[in-house]
Amino acid sequence: MYELKVISSIAAAHQLKGIEGKCEDLHGHNWKVEVFVTGEELGTDGLLIDFKWIKRATEEVLKGLDHKFLNELGAFEGLNPSSENLARHIHESLRKQLNRENISVSKVTVWESDTAAATYMQT
Repeated sequence: MYELKVISSIAAAHQLKGIEGKCEDLHGHNWKVEVFVTGEELGTDGLLIDFKWIKRATEEVLKGLDHKFLNELGAFEGLNPSSENLARHIHESLRKQLNRENISVSKVTVWESDTAAATYMQT
């Protein structure tokens, strides 16, 4: 099994409703986003997938999130825009663009700080 990883980042604001504490207030993060793609076999070119395709797809998805107030986005309608839900949203969006017979987006990790991250994995 091969695993590729690209790292990107976004800056965005959110409010977490229904929890106690200061995270209910409007605040922001500089999220680091790690995207993992896996597959069993390399192509004849010796690649699982060119990194540029993963980077382009990731940039496209993140463009809709960067410097936004996440609570106002349709992707989080009825959901807290938590790191967990952000990781799931990015994963599901990238799956639609990158998954094919021999490769899949296996997980997305979203770091909201240097010491706190959430991962959504394909099951």
